[in-house]
Amino acid sequence: MRRVLVISTRNAGKVGEIRRLLHGLDLDVRSLADFSGVPEVVEDGETFLDNALKKALTVSAATGCPALADDSGLEVDALGGAPGVRSARFAKEGASDAENNAKLLELLAGLPEERRTARFRCVLVLADPSGRRVFAQGACEGRITVKPAGTGGFGYDPVFFVPALGRTMAELEPAEKNRISHRGEALRRLMEVLPEFVKGKSDGTSGL
Repeated sequence: MRRVLVISTRNAGKVGEIRRLLHGLDLDVRSLADFSGVPEVVEDGETFLDNALKKALTVSAATGCPALADDSGLEVDALGGAPGVRSARFAKEGASDAENNAKLLELLAGLPEERRTARFRCVLVLADPSGRRVFAQGACEGRITVKPAGTGGFGYDPVFFVPALGRTMAELEPAEKNRISHRGEALRRLMEVLPEFVKGKSDGTSGL
């Protein structure tokens, strides 16, 4: 029987990306949509690591399975690193992607291209019911466009331009995005220990 790994989110976009990145591993990858009674986690941490750790430990304890939690967001240099950990609720609590993107573009209106630098950052935490945990992080550098472009991805992807590829994240094919994304980088690092960790054969460590 394959080992179960729970992705600690109901965000369909994140679940799809992580499933594709984990393709080929001998794991039964599930999400919170497959479980009932898992408590909602209030993401009130000061850092991505705080929130990802809280989610991974909560979900692992509730499901009895190893859990993989992601906390990620956009850091815009001209805004002092905002929206950061508030990326999902930048415009307001429960904001849609379109509302968050509109607020971002409004705040950056008139700013020249060279000052629109930004990065996506991701922290992944893998935890199990015994309390073992390991984390990895990744980042992707780019800049904010003056208007959305592309229909793929989710979140800030339509306004995040990747200079090396000449397109926004939302204009990339899933395989292209996974090769260069913050989440892809973090998960590739975590995969160095993930198979043995899920089998209970690896000690937790501080990070990769």
